[in-house]
Amino acid sequence: MISQRWILLGLLAALTLLGACSADQGEAPRDGASAAATQGHDEHEDSEKGHEDESDGGHDEHTEGEESHEDEEASPLTMSAEQLEAAGVRFETLAPMALGEELRAPGEVLENAYGTTLITPSIPGLVVKRHARLGDEVKAGTLLVTLSSVEVAQAQGELQLAEQEWKRVSALGEEAVSGRRYSEARIAVEQARAKARAYGIGGNGGGGQFSLSAPHDGRITEDAFTVGERVEPGHTLFRLVDESIVWVDAKLTPETARRVQVGTEATIVVEGARLPGRVTQQAHRTAEATRNAIVRIEVANIGDRLHSGDYVDALLKVGGDGEMQLAVPTGALVQLEGETVVFRRTSDGVEPVEVQVGAVVGGFTVVGAGLSPGDSVAIEGAFTLKSRQLKSQIGEDE
Repeated sequence: MISQRWILLGLLAALTLLGACSADQGEAPRDGASAAATQGHDEHEDSEKGHEDESDGGHDEHTEGEESHEDEEASPLTMSAEQLEAAGVRFETLAPMALGEELRAPGEVLENAYGTTLITPSIPGLVVKRHARLGDEVKAGTLLVTLSSVEVAQAQGELQLAEQEWKRVSALGEEAVSGRRYSEARIAVEQARAKARAYGIGGNGGGGQFSLSAPHDGRITEDAFTVGERVEPGHTLFRLVDESIVWVDAKLTPETARRVQVGTEATIVVEGARLPGRVTQQAHRTAEATRNAIVRIEVANIGDRLHSGDYVDALLKVGGDGEMQLAVPTGALVQLEGETVVFRRTSDGVEPVEVQVGAVVGGFTVVGAGLSPGDSVAIEGAFTLKSRQLKSQIGEDE
């Protein structure tokens, strides 16, 4: 019994020894696997770090490329004078100016009333002969029409008698005749001459006939009579108009008309021609039907282009306080990369210049900063230059 117990104890001890050996052998492989895993993890981290370094290097190269691209955007366009002319680019040298807005308004040509004369008889008469026709351009003193009148015949007779009597009395002198007779003869001839002037005959003609002549140069625009017609005093035989100066009535809103000052320069546009004028009268009444106000312009009718009743365009300068400011035509301004720029001429081409803009007056925009007097800027063809500038930025050949 005792020997069996010892045998069992021996077996247990052997098994325990074998288990301990097995545990030592199992732990060694686990330590090796762990080391291998650790080494693999470190290599993975190194690989990721290298990848990040490569990415950083690529990003730096990209940033350098962007900086280079920005440098390229700032570079001017190299263009010769011939290329600029072929592209339709026109430059203008900047100088301070007094800005004023130019308004465009419809206008109607009128006769200059101060240069218009109605040729009328002052007594009843019969038209005997016409010496001028409608549309004729005549000089001062030109005979226009001859009439006949009983009243004129009587006035002519009275004038002849009075002049003959005065001629005799004045030849004798005051010492040979009484003072009363001398005075009566002098007064009679003066009255006869005044009556002739009142009739408009001036002593011309005879047998009751008298002629009316042109009092000034002008064109006949009306002749409402026929030969043989009996006309009454005040009946218009001719309308004589001096067309060298005409009026243009420009129609504006009352608010705008009040901004136009007398003496302001104006321009009349007719059939492509531009005629200079001057405002002579400001509106003081608004038309009830159209609610328009009239501004009258006096125009030199150069080339006989303007005639009564014609419709034209009137350009009026308003505003402006006389202050000298630096400004560019509004069409010279373009948007480039979100900035307002103009193109300034350089020694070898043009360059975009960012500017600060102010008020817009008429067709000009005030420039607050970016340009100086004497700079030559593109006032025409700015959009063509903008297109070329954008192409040069992306490296596209022309």
